Amino acid sequence: MFEVGDKIVHPMHGAGVIESIVDHRIGGTDRQYYVLKMPVGGMLVMIPTTTSDEIGVRPIIASERAEEIMGELPVIEIDMTQNWNRRYRENMLRIKSGDLVEVAKVVKGLVVRERQRGLSTGERKMLHSAKQILISEMVLAMCSSYEEVEGRINIALA
Repeated sequence: MFEVGDKIVHPMHGAGVIESIVDHRIGGTDRQYYVLKMPVGGMLVMIPTTTSDEIGVRPIIASERAEEIMGELPVIEIDMTQNWNRRYRENMLRIKSGDLVEVAKVVKGLVVRERQRGLSTGERKMLHSAKQILISEMVLAMCSSYEEVEGRINIALA
C-alpha cells in the first residue's frame, strides 16, 4: 500500500504524487482510493487501492534509471509493422505494460514514422499520450521541469 506523498505511476495516465487517500462510494460500494495529482496540468486521478496492483500502479523509477533511459533513447531499437491496425495494438500493449522503456519505444517509433510518412489522427493522439506518460515520470524521477525533460527527449530523438 502506498502512502500520501509517494510518487507513483499509473500505466495509462503517467506519474504523479499521491495527494490523499479517500473513502468514496461509487455504485453503492464503499472503496478507498488514491488521489493522484499529475505534475502536468494538475489533473487528479482516483485509483482504487484494492486493485492498484492489477492495474499496474508502481513506484516511479530511480533518478539514475531515468538518466540511463534518457541516454538510451537515441539507440533504442524500434520494430514497427507496416500494418496500421497491428502497429496500433502493439503500441497500446507497450503503453499498458507500464514499462518506461516500452513507452519510450512507442514514442521513438511514432516520432520516426511521423517524419517518414506522417501519422493518422489515432497515432498522433497515441504519440501525444505516450510522450506525456514518459515525460511525467521523468519529471518526477529527475526532479526537473516539464520543459527541460521534453527538450532533452526531443534532442535525443532528433
